[in-house]
Amino acid sequence: MIRSDGRRPNELRPVTIEPGFLKYAEGSVLISVGNTKCICAASVEERVPAWMKGKGLGWVSAEYAMLPRATQERTQREAAKGRVGGRTQEIQRIIGRALRAVTDTAKLGERTIWLDCDVIQADGGTRTAAVTGACVALALALRTRFDPTDRARWPLDEMVAAVSVGIVSGQPLLDLAYDEDSQALVDMNVFMTEGGRFVELQGTAEASPFDRRELDMLLALSEGGIRRLFTAQNAALDAALAIHAP
Repeated sequence: MIRSDGRRPNELRPVTIEPGFLKYAEGSVLISVGNTKCICAASVEERVPAWMKGKGLGWVSAEYAMLPRATQERTQREAAKGRVGGRTQEIQRIIGRALRAVTDTAKLGERTIWLDCDVIQADGGTRTAAVTGACVALALALRTRFDPTDRARWPLDEMVAAVSVGIVSGQPLLDLAYDEDSQALVDMNVFMTEGGRFVELQGTAEASPFDRRELDMLLALSEGGIRRLFTAQNAALDAALAIHAP
């Protein structure tokens, strides 16, 4: 199968992660995955929600939004509607779950890390790009309070990243752009830690059900892609260190 952008079935779209994209946030990146672009900002608050006070534990939470012209046609801001949509709530929860899964909240102490993920251009894979970028923003924010070389106190256990996979015209494909996602017979988002453990699998058959062989094939395809995303994440963290080196 020839993909619309000429990629091989197991090839990611071009990925760039630009650290320090925002001036004021403790940690921030602009992540680009092909034509999907998302700003991820991490903010540190020296407090936790009221229901967590006195427990000595921290919290990681996320908000997600898409600009009105991130898509081909304008979509109304959710603030103008007066409510957050179900899709937005779902994505916010998976970003928070994914990042809490790799954060030691006891080491974090009574602090809250807010992750704000704003999609400025969408071409498929916005939730996976948001998680991948938010993890780098989180690591950068933690560096303002902790020393990453002090492993006994560093709160981030490992990195987490995510990618989409699917079956289009009978062919398993990695990292679906919108034109592929819209015609996929099977669509799956895979969220995995650097240690090879899964945080969440979101898989749906759009037509006929898929079998275990196809599931295993998609998981293997996604793991290969996520491993390459970990390389991009670590390169962005190294670049941030180089920028601030004396």
